[in-house]
Order: sequence, then structure tokens, then C-alpha cells
Amino acid sequence: MPRTRRLPASADAVHALEAWFASRGWEPFAFQREVWAAYARGESGLIHAATGTGKTYAAWLAPVLEGLTELTDAARGRGTVRRTVRRRAEAAPLRVLWLTPLKALAADTELALQDAVEALRLPWTVESRTGDTSQARRARQRSQLPTALVTTPESLSLLLCRADAASLFRDLRCVIVDEWHELLSTKRGAQVELCLARLRALCPALRTWGLSATLGNLEQAAATLMGVDAQGVTRPHRLVRGLVPKTVEVEALVPDTMERFPWAGHLNTRLLPEVMRRLSQAGSAIMFTNTRSQCELWFQSLIAADPDWFAFTAIHHGSLSRRQREDVEDGLKTGRYRVVVATSSLDLGVDFSPVDLVLQVGSPKGVARLLQRAGRSGHAPGRPSRIVCVPTHAFELVEVAAARDAIAAGAIEAREPLDRPLDLLAQHLVTLALGGGFTREAVLAEVRTTHAYRLLTEAELDWVLAFVTHGGDTLRAYPEYAKVVVDEQGVHVVTDRRVALRHRLNIGTIVSDASIAVRTLRGRSLGTVEESFVARLSPGDRFMFAGQALEFVRLRDLTAFVKKVKGASGAIPRWAGARMPLSTELAAAVRAKLEEARTGTLTGPEMHAVREVLATQAERSVIPRPDELLVERTETRDGHHLFVYPFEGRLVHEGLAALCAYRIAQLAPITFTFTCNDYGFELLSPERAPLEEALEAGLFSTQHLLHDVTNSLNAAELARRQFREIARVAGLVFAGYPGQAKSLRQVQASTGLLFDVFMQYDPDNLLLAQARREVLERQLEVSRLGRVLARIATSDVRVVDVERPTPFGFPLMVDIARAKLSTESLAARVKRMTVAAERPARSGSASVFRIGDTVERLMTRPDAPRAVAAPDARRGRGRRAR
Repeated sequence: MPRTRRLPASADAVHALEAWFASRGWEPFAFQREVWAAYARGESGLIHAATGTGKTYAAWLAPVLEGLTELTDAARGRGTVRRTVRRRAEAAPLRVLWLTPLKALAADTELALQDAVEALRLPWTVESRTGDTSQARRARQRSQLPTALVTTPESLSLLLCRADAASLFRDLRCVIVDEWHELLSTKRGAQVELCLARLRALCPALRTWGLSATLGNLEQAAATLMGVDAQGVTRPHRLVRGLVPKTVEVEALVPDTMERFPWAGHLNTRLLPEVMRRLSQAGSAIMFTNTRSQCELWFQSLIAADPDWFAFTAIHHGSLSRRQREDVEDGLKTGRYRVVVATSSLDLGVDFSPVDLVLQVGSPKGVARLLQRAGRSGHAPGRPSRIVCVPTHAFELVEVAAARDAIAAGAIEAREPLDRPLDLLAQHLVTLALGGGFTREAVLAEVRTTHAYRLLTEAELDWVLAFVTHGGDTLRAYPEYAKVVVDEQGVHVVTDRRVALRHRLNIGTIVSDASIAVRTLRGRSLGTVEESFVARLSPGDRFMFAGQALEFVRLRDLTAFVKKVKGASGAIPRWAGARMPLSTELAAAVRAKLEEARTGTLTGPEMHAVREVLATQAERSVIPRPDELLVERTETRDGHHLFVYPFEGRLVHEGLAALCAYRIAQLAPITFTFTCNDYGFELLSPERAPLEEALEAGLFSTQHLLHDVTNSLNAAELARRQFREIARVAGLVFAGYPGQAKSLRQVQASTGLLFDVFMQYDPDNLLLAQARREVLERQLEVSRLGRVLARIATSDVRVVDVERPTPFGFPLMVDIARAKLSTESLAARVKRMTVAAERPARSGSASVFRIGDTVERLMTRPDAPRAVAAPDARRGRGRRAR
């Protein structure tokens, strides 16, 4: 890139910008001016501001001011009038890259950026390039890219695959990464880091700016985006905080009556009348749900309650067709749709018309997520954000009250960046080999400038190089894995056109269940559902999708053909994906609210609403102190129950349940069924478990944690499943050409075979090691589990023998009942269970164990012989550990 002389913004440029702001009734904020001045000095940085407070224009208008200044300077050099800033000229080459995490945001972003360019008469072109971009625009961009390009990480990687990548980005001045907090802790974030490293190598003077709305670890986020220099020192950068505080008001709908024994989903749509009343009073509203299935359910419930609402109510989630999503977004802006039921597909966005009301169905599970969604209300500087939470069960009221306190305390979740995902590095090296090639020494220095790969060893790089050149030692005999060749000058390049095509089709880190297109018999696209759902359908079956009733006709070429039918009944598709666990920060706030309730302090309408529930809990058992772990024990006709309540979130509890089942099984042969929720877990066994003996033996010890967790959860099988994603990212398997995609079963068979081959013949394969590590950290949260056990180590364990289940334990019993096969409906079973639980019961008898005083004798050595075989514990509802 040619060296660019840094110039402060000219008076003409600043005047033009201020005039445009004034025409809209705006005044630049101090933090926006700070960014513009820093950019003019050649600095990079991260802008942290609440949604709707102007951070988009803070970042975008910095290069715009630079462009205006260069135009005015050129005009003076030619002796033309000062108003040359308004003349049009030939469009400039690519100067600004705007990265967005969602292709659905690209269109809105493009319009917002174009608006400023046209108003200021700057001769720049602004376009987007994503998977939704038309072939005509793609063809035009192959010969000439716009001055500013809005794109996604995947599309940027595709551009870097071009052999002329060096000349393509020759004039690039700036990269702006929008919603960096959404990318930070994902492989897509690491992909952005690698792409930035390549762009900095091509353009040494490149400036990088990130935008983040809600994040706890801002300094680390900024350092990750900036990368490090050749000495491993974080590049200089500026952290700019928005100076416009956003007031966030959090409210919850409280039902008129509250069962003393709530269970997950028991409120369901009971609050629908009050929801509709609130929506009716609002000029515009977004109703957020946590899952696509829940989104479909609530949309249908609104329309069923009042069919007239169909005229102004819409549904929006990521599985709908692009045309329907864009229609909903446009309708919300123009006022054609007053109410939109949506998932996280509308969490993010720029220049999106603010709505009067935001509702959140169910617990947000995290403080940052609640703030992000609240920001869609009052999405303008100076206006407060307001969100109304709609609980699906009683204890979510506690979570709402806890979230409000966490917001007031500034306790927002941190997102940790990834460390050396080698599957992604293998993919990126093929990208670089296509984009002009690389040498070993140069690429090692380049990737080490990223935060993710700053600690990459030469041995790890050599292993990945061997993997992409000949498939490694195990796959050396198979030519299809020899993707990269080394020429006579030692440059790694791709020469096979078939390899190049398959790589471009395989780029990215978003891996999900195989999708089946849903089309009407006339060919209109409605969206996609997962293969696992369609596999259960027979011709004539009805299901609800895209807000309408459909009848399944046939499946052909990975397309489900359907026809519209009348009525509002049928199954609702379920999409694969982990259920969101309670975050660490929100879990701590929940424990604090329970402590207030234990001491008799109930603040806010939510806590008063659950007064009777908590009173029943205290009467039959106890509400644990913050330095106490509550364990309840009871016996029913189903067996012996152990309920444990760490209040640390679902994923941690899954690991803890399996760990406890495994460790207890070392003391006596026993079979457990276990289930978990965000508050605790249940172990159900036919006979009484030796709990006291296990506590004395170190049931909650941190010693040998990794060994015990690995054995308790059949980690090899979990690693096999995780390897599917890694194999696809690394390019070991190919999902198929457009229109000829492989089925999920075919992909699973391919990855399973490779996993078995590596396990048998290459057990030290680094991708296997990565699969095990990702299982422990992403699925089991072992690091967080260790911190929880360390907290428990300083706590007392209070064991309470209760006569009947308590309000804390009842939801866990219902979850196990869901998993049982029965001719009795779930509602009937729960009603019978509730009647039994409501019978009078004596207060439980308690005993206290001090963890610090226990003798840790369960595991003296990791390789110590066992008297009992390791349990085959698996995660999930109603799974058994023997």
C-alpha cells in the first residue's frame, strides 16, 4: 500500500460533516470526535458504546472525513473553488472494509454508510458482498471492488483466495469490525484475526477499528483485535468509550397466581393476554425468544388469539428465506409491521428503526444478552432502553430481578478469545496458498501476530503444513488430501483447480446440522429446516413453519416440498443447538437475590411474586447461604433422589452430575439417572446412595478433576462428535457441491471413519487433541467447573432429608418425567406430581459437612485400580450412569 500522509481533517470537510449533522438535528458527541481525530493520526482502536449511541458513525465518518480532506486539498492544488468537496469524480478504489458477523446486517449497514456518502457528495461507492449477493453484482466486483465493501468473515476469506489479492487490497486504508463482541470468543473471531494478519502484511499502514456494544473484558477484546507485533507486544491502540449513558429499564410480567411448585415451561403462554395488551399499546414492538421453535410457537399463539393481528405481525429468524427476512425488516422500518416475533436474528443491527417496546420471552440467561436486546428499544442517543421480560416459569422472575441488579452493578459477561484452533489454521493456509502463496518462515511470522496464534510453536505449524500438503502421516497415501504443493522456490501454492473449487465452497467455520430447503410446490422458497426434523415426517403430516401451516408432500434432492393448508395445528420444527446456560455473572446475581430472600429482604415485584414459592422452600428445606451448598435427599416410588443446588448454570451442572455419579460409583455399585437445570441437578437411583461416605472421601474435590470428568462422561464419544465440526473446518470432509450436498448421515460416516483411523494409527494427531480440548471447554466448561469446585471447597455442604420434593427440586423431577415413555400426557403426569407435592410435609432434618475437613481418599492416584467399573454417564435428560 502506498504510504499515506496523515492529515488532520480540513475545515471544509469538518464544516460539511457538521452541516449534515445539523440538518438531521444532531450534534457530534465527544467520543465521536475523539475517534475521528485518532483515525486522522493513524491510530487504531475499539469503540465501546451502547446500542444506538452513534458508534457506527464514529467509525465510518473517520475515513469519510479523510476522503473529504484529500478532495479539498486536491482542489486547492488545482486552484479550484473550495466547494469542490461537492463535485463528483471517478469512484476511488477499495479503501474501507466493513466486517459484519451476520449477512442479514449487510444490507442495513450498506444503506447507512451510503446515506452519509451521498449526503456529503463524496465520490465513493458502497456495496456489500455476502452469501446473499446476486451473481451479477459478484461478477462486477470481480473486476472492480467498491470504495467501501461491507462483507462477512467468510466472504473476506474468499477474497483472500484470489491470486490477485495483493493488488486487490493495495489501496486499503481501514478495516472496521462491527459487533466484535459477537465474534470474539468464536472460531469466526479467530478467522477475522487471521484475515487481518494477512491484510496487515499486504498493507502495513492499515488501521483497524472495532465496534462493541456489550462486553465485560474490553481491554482483552481490544488487544485481541489489534494483535501483536514481531516482539509479541500488543499493538498500540485506543479504547474509546461512548460518553452517552443509556438508561436501561427492566420489567417483568407477573402472573396473577403462582404455583408453589413451578416447573420449566409451566407458564407457557399463560401471560398471552397481558402480552397482547402491552403490544396493542405500543406503536411498534419486537418480541425476542431464545429459540426458533419458541419463536414459531409465540407467533402462532398471537395469531390464534386474534387473527386480525396477522395483517401487522411478522416472524423473523435465521432459518427463514432471505426474501421473507428482508420483507419483515423493511416492514418494521416502514411501519407495515407493528409486531415482530424474532430470535437473535434481530439482536444486532445498524440504522434500524427503534421500536417502542421490546419483550424477552424466558430468561435472557446473560446480562449482556439482555442489554443487547433492550438496546433495540430507544435505539437512539439519549433515549432510554426498556425491556419487558415474559417468564416461562416462576424462577425466571428471580433471574430477571438478578439481571436488573447485575446491570446496575456493571457485571457484564466477559468473552474469552480462542487459543490456536488448528483446524482453522489449516483452512487459512490453503486460502493463503490460493491467494498468491506463502513461505514457511513468512507465514509463521504472520500468524504469530494474531492473538489466537501468538504462541504457535514451530512444531505445530510444521504439523499443519504436513497436513495440508499430504494429509499427514496417516493420509499420505490418499491424493485428495494433498491440497498444497511446494514449488522450487519453497512457496506453498495450490495448483489443482478441483482443490481450489472445493476449498472455496468449504470456507468458513459455521457448521450445523444438514439443512433441508423448504419450498412450495410452485417453487417458492420458505427457508430451511434441519434434516433430522424432516426425516420424521411422512407425506400428509402437517407442521408450522414461517408463520403458516404446511403439509409435507415429498422430499427430493434435499428439498422438502410442501403446500399451504388451513388451520393452525401441527408440529413445530426443532433446531439443533445447545440450550443456553446461565452465565457466571447472572448466576452470582441469582445467588445474591436468594440470600436476600433468606434474610427476609424481598426487593422488587418479581421477588414478591415468588414469596410463597421461596417460603415453601424454606419451610420444607432451606434456602442456602452463599457459602453453603444445599443437598436434598428424599425417596419416592421412583427411587432415591439426590438434589444438589450449586446455582451455576446448566453446563456446569451436567459436568458436576456426571462427576458425582462417577465418584459415588467408586464406593459402591450403583446406577444413576440424572438431569440438570440452571439451578442444580438430580441423581436418581434404585437404592440409597452412600452420600456421607462420598462427601468424606472428597466428592467435590478438585483433585484429578480432568481424569474423573473425562471418564465420567465417555469423553471419547463426545470427542468423536466434536471432531465432525473440526474435520469439516479443516477440509477433511467435503459437504458437497451446490445442489448435490451430502446428507448428514454421509458426513457423519466420513468423519467417524477418519476419527477411528486417527485414534488407531495416529493417536497423537493434533486435531484429535483439539477435539478433546473443545469438548472439555465448550461443552463441559471444565475451567468454570474447576472454579465452582474451588468455591464449594470453601463452603459447607448442608444435607437435608426432606419428606416430599421442594420447589427447588420439583422442576428436576418434571424433567426426568418428560424423558419417560408413557401413555399418560405430560400435563397429566405433572398434575399428579403437583398434587403429591402439595400434601403437607414436615420440615427436613439437616446435617452439615465442612468440605475443608473431609479426607480426600477417592482418588489418591489417577491410575489407581478401581473396585467398580467406571460409569457410562452421558449428558442429557434422564440419562443413566452405571
